[in-house]
Amino acid sequence: MSLVSASFNTSAMGDHGYDWALVDVETSGLMARRDRVLSVAVITIGPDGEQTGEFSTLLDPGCDPGPVEVHGLTAERLRGAPTFDQVAGRIGAMLQDRVLVAHNAQFDYDFLAHEFARARMWLPVSQRLCTLALNRQVDPPTDDMKLGTLATHYNVPQERAHDALDDTRVLAGILRASLREAARLDLPLPLVTCPPRAESQFTPKPPKTPCAYRNPGRLTSDGPLRQGMKVAITGETAHARAELVGRAVVAGLNMMTSVSRHTSVLVTNEPASGSAKVRRALAEGVPVIDEHAFLRMLADVRPGTTHEATAVAAAPMAEPEAEPVVVTADLAPRTPSAAPVQEAPVREAPVREAPVREAPVREAPVREAPVREAPVPGAPTLPTAAPGVPVPAPRRPAPSAGAPDKPLAGRRVLVLGGVHADAAAARTRIVELGGSAAINLSASVTDVVLLEKGEGDRRMSRIATLELPVHDIHWLSAPTAIATAASGAAPRAQEPHVMPRGGVIDLPTAHGGPAPEWYITAGWAPQPDCGIDVVAFLLDEDQQVTFDEDFIFYGAPESPAGTVRLLTGGPAEQTIALDLASLPPATRKVVVAAAVDGAATFGTVGAIQIGAALGSSGAPLARATLDAATTERTMLLVEIYRRGPVWRLRAVGQGYDHGLDALARGYGVDIAD
Repeated sequence: MSLVSASFNTSAMGDHGYDWALVDVETSGLMARRDRVLSVAVITIGPDGEQTGEFSTLLDPGCDPGPVEVHGLTAERLRGAPTFDQVAGRIGAMLQDRVLVAHNAQFDYDFLAHEFARARMWLPVSQRLCTLALNRQVDPPTDDMKLGTLATHYNVPQERAHDALDDTRVLAGILRASLREAARLDLPLPLVTCPPRAESQFTPKPPKTPCAYRNPGRLTSDGPLRQGMKVAITGETAHARAELVGRAVVAGLNMMTSVSRHTSVLVTNEPASGSAKVRRALAEGVPVIDEHAFLRMLADVRPGTTHEATAVAAAPMAEPEAEPVVVTADLAPRTPSAAPVQEAPVREAPVREAPVREAPVREAPVREAPVREAPVPGAPTLPTAAPGVPVPAPRRPAPSAGAPDKPLAGRRVLVLGGVHADAAAARTRIVELGGSAAINLSASVTDVVLLEKGEGDRRMSRIATLELPVHDIHWLSAPTAIATAASGAAPRAQEPHVMPRGGVIDLPTAHGGPAPEWYITAGWAPQPDCGIDVVAFLLDEDQQVTFDEDFIFYGAPESPAGTVRLLTGGPAEQTIALDLASLPPATRKVVVAAAVDGAATFGTVGAIQIGAALGSSGAPLARATLDAATTERTMLLVEIYRRGPVWRLRAVGQGYDHGLDALARGYGVDIAD
């Protein structure tokens, strides 16, 4: 049967048949809270794969249409078209009771959510499916996951790229083929639950102004304030709190909402009040002054050292680090269809003080229990490149299969069964032998290793149907590769670089034009009884957040400036999108972590697979499979950090028994009890 057949073999589709509403939008920019939809197309398809409806229209956005060179929609072409509110009812009727499908679905979903909110209507979508996330699970042998690349792979004709209706028709062919592959591999669909949304619930605050100066340390008994000092205020003040904060920021001080061991001084008129900040300051030895002394010292704040001046010559630290691998890629400019917008929070944040963060300073009490202030491993010691010197980027060839020291090069091996420690050891051995350790069955899996009770895994029947080679644990002592054509596809031109735990790579730099975002995607085996939350911390040179909004999590999925975003591709996949070129100089490192929601541990969850890709549609340039031990509830996945003019990525894989709240406090986030 042709991959682009207009219908499904319903008996072979199993649980993969739904009523679908396929959507594509062309937009005036990349930010849903600011930009507008210029054209929209919707195609509806039944569970049998037959098309049941089609609608498309240009829209008058009432604003500049943005990058005409990308979408071709000039103001003249859009003049006289209906406004979104005039067609919202028809679009809503097509979306009602169907699963919304799009390529990079969060982008289209967020734009539609904002447009419906502007029209004072709810977006009638309760579930969505991203064909990017679906194909990341299928893992076809393509060089990237762009719509055109997948269309070529699945033999779907494409006539006019960036035309909403044609893109939606292409998407229909890709969906049919992808669903067929998912059914063949018995993969669960990465459906995302979409709660009702209103614009006010997911519009981020305007970005705060980051402090331009490095923290010089604590205030001395006879010393002046210096630019970059971290200052916290607590209790009642004679002057308005906003006035004090504003004057301090203008003077170059870094105003914080919490107290940690990195705080330079605490300002309070009630040193005996016993507030959480006062207690923490006393416990950490942080100097305490009153408001009058603070105002007097504000008149003579001494110059500080800017972050730019320290960005190149990073001080060497004690812990050595292996020489990083240089990974390269083409850095093409972004297009409107290449970057999603933040996911609406699905559940209320258990660790935030309130879901709406309007006040710049919070006085909520913090827990007194001691926490680890620096839970990350030590910073690396590596030579730094000279400013402006491009990092050498030779293309890394894929190792030849069967090499004596890397007999599993080019192989992707799935481990089934065994207790967690044994499975983790087997995956580590696979990487040592040059292979890639898989966590789910996909089209790229070449071998299966069975540990104790692995034969009872539900995927074994499908593995037998696919005729994949199955081995016992002894195979990893002296593996021999067995040729298999189970996937029926040729290998990629360049396989992802496999990173061991602790491995480091240099991220490619842009040579002219804007660098696309890096997408750090975490995936795991579907969990029926617990949820996993991926989070990110934007840290300064003290391994602390500059302010609470530098903690990105499901309750606050976008940094105020939109440079770091949490994206949800399915119940077993979440992504942190990073615009490294736009991060402030104060941000020295971004830590991506995962936390198990509830009482379960990573011993139950198993391995977390990390992929690092350029752009939302990029194939991973690097991949790591990380195992914590049995009792951990949080795990540091990767660090992306500055080293001279270069950004580096390190696979961490360090687990901790404490929960997400303790991890956040360790990085200086003000967490309410």
